[in-house]
Amino acid sequence: MQTKSRKLLVVLIGLLVLGFVVYRSSGMLHLGDFSGTKLLQAVRNANPVLLILSVLAIYGCYAIRSLRWQVFQRTLGPSRFATIYGLTLAGFSAVFLLGRAGEPVRPLLLARKEKLPVSGMFGIYVLERIFDLASAAVIAAIALLLFKPNADSGGAATKLEIAARTTGLLCAIGVVAAVAFLVYLRLHGTAYMERRLQGWLKSRGWRAKFAGILLGFARGVQAIQSWKDLALSIAYSVAHWFLVLLVYLWVSHSFGGALAKIDMGDAMLVMAFTLVGSAVQLPGVGGGSQVASFLAYTAIFGVESEPAAAASIVLWLITFAACSLAGVPLLIHEGFSLGKLREMAEQEKEAESEAAARQGESAQ
Repeated sequence: MQTKSRKLLVVLIGLLVLGFVVYRSSGMLHLGDFSGTKLLQAVRNANPVLLILSVLAIYGCYAIRSLRWQVFQRTLGPSRFATIYGLTLAGFSAVFLLGRAGEPVRPLLLARKEKLPVSGMFGIYVLERIFDLASAAVIAAIALLLFKPNADSGGAATKLEIAARTTGLLCAIGVVAAVAFLVYLRLHGTAYMERRLQGWLKSRGWRAKFAGILLGFARGVQAIQSWKDLALSIAYSVAHWFLVLLVYLWVSHSFGGALAKIDMGDAMLVMAFTLVGSAVQLPGVGGGSQVASFLAYTAIFGVESEPAAAASIVLWLITFAACSLAGVPLLIHEGFSLGKLREMAEQEKEAESEAAARQGESAQ
C-alpha cells in the first residue's frame, strides 16, 4: 500500500511540475496574440516521435555529463554513476526552479551524498563550466565559419557572411588561447596565482570574491590528473554537445514547414545563438535563450513568427525544463524543499565570503 501511495505521489508531483512548466512557457516571448493555447496546438501538430526522441536524448546528455563528472571526481574519492546521475538531474531542476541561485545546489548535494569536501566539489563544478564554455566557443566558431546566408539577400548576405566568418575566426583564436592558458595553468599549478592574489584575498569586497573564483578555477583544473582523463573528458564533451545538436535538429524538423529545411549546420547556428542567449537575462523577457533561438529562426532562416516561437519554447522545455520531471521528485526524495534549497544557496554564498577572508588571513 505504501509503495502504491509513493508512486501516486511521484506521478502527482510530475503532473504539477509539467503544469508549472507549461504555465511558465506560455508568456515567455510576449508575441502579441501568441498564447499557451496556440503553443499546445503547435505541439499537437508536431511529430511526436521526434519530440519523444529529443526528450530521451536530453536525459542521455545528463548521463554523459554525469560520466564526465565521474572522471573529474576520481581525484577526490569514490564516485558512483547512479548517484551522480540522480543528483545531476536534481541539481539542474534546482537551477530551473531558482534560476542562478540554484547553481551551487548540485555540488552541495553531491558533496553531502558522497561524503566528500565541498571545496573539492566546487573545484570540479568550475572545471565543468570551463569545458562547457570551451565547447560553446567551439560550437559558435564552427557554426559561424560554416554559415552561408540566403543568397536572395544580395549585398547584405555577403556582408553578413563576412561578419560571421570574422566572428567565427575570433572565437577560434580565443579557444586556442584559452587552451594554451589552461595547459600552462595545469603544468605550473596554482602557486603563482595564489601569490599574485594575496592582496586581493585580504580585502573584503568584490576583489576577495573574484580572487576566490579564480583560485577555484585554478584548483578545478588540477582535477585532470592524466592524458587519459583529459581525452575522456573531451570525448564526453563532444558526445554531449553532439547529442544536444541532434535535439535542436529533431525539434526543428518536428514542426515541419520551413523548420524542416533546417540542416545540421543551421541547427548548430541556432544552438550557438541559444548558448549565448542563455548567459544573458533580458529585461522584461527573462531567460534570453528562447529569444535568441527565436531570432535565429526568424531573422536568419526566415521562419514565420508563430512556428519559430513554438519551436523556441519547445526547445527550452526539452533542453532546460524536462529534467524537472525526474529531478524534482528526486529533490523531494532527498528531503529538500524550495525554501531549503534557497537556504543552501545563501549559506554557500556566506561560506565563500568567509573562506576568502580566511585565505587572506593565512596569506599574511
